[in-house]
Amino acid sequence: MRDLTYPPVIVTAKAAFRLLGQRFQMTGTEHVPRSGGVLLAFNHISYVDFVYGGLAANPSGRKVRFMAKRELFDHPAVGPFMRSLHHIEVDRAAGETSLAVALDHLKSGEAVGIFPEATISRAMELKEFKTGAVRIAAEAGVPLVPVVLWGTQRMMTKDHPRDFSRGKTIALTVGEPMHPTTEDNAVAQTAELHRRMNVLLEQTITAYPTAEQPPGSWWVPARLGGTAPTLAEAADLDVAEKRERARRKAAKKAATKK
Repeated sequence: MRDLTYPPVIVTAKAAFRLLGQRFQMTGTEHVPRSGGVLLAFNHISYVDFVYGGLAANPSGRKVRFMAKRELFDHPAVGPFMRSLHHIEVDRAAGETSLAVALDHLKSGEAVGIFPEATISRAMELKEFKTGAVRIAAEAGVPLVPVVLWGTQRMMTKDHPRDFSRGKTIALTVGEPMHPTTEDNAVAQTAELHRRMNVLLEQTITAYPTAEQPPGSWWVPARLGGTAPTLAEAADLDVAEKRERARRKAAKKAATKK
């Protein structure tokens, strides 16, 4: 796959990381194979997870093609950029198309990134997973590698102001690959993926610099001493957000008819 945009984007991003004085804790990156199709499953806590998630595969010399919601591709500026990086548009109303593209990428030896939670977790914990990651990896016959990000939520996430101040630590933990097959129970395998990533998340939070996440930090799960919403509270906020989005969409549609 020809890449004209991706290499300079990587160079620019790394320069930005240096300007921001960011420190990186990366463990387990050797689990990303250096060649062949591979599906990387990421937790989702920030709007910039796409930017930092690719670093998990960078030591292996891989470029990750992320599966991302259609709305990003519809944006007049962001859309062409996403396509130039060969990211994969996900239209929930036409999921088979995005599935076919992801399978083509994987079968041609690409590294593909997916967020099994589908949306950002306000709780900073793992939400319920969709079964798509397991099903795609099984059908493509490629390893499924779990990846956990931590620290990205401190820069840009839901319900909090952006903060690109200097000196933040970004942590990435890569787990051992799973090898789902079409004979496996997708629901059970998804539960296993969730369990593995939950272990990685707890390990990553524990290893994160204590000075950067004091007790009561809003970006730390409530059960670990932070003040992030619980999963139940976050679910209620998600419902309210969807309701408000639908209201605004209806109001906009009504206004255009006048």
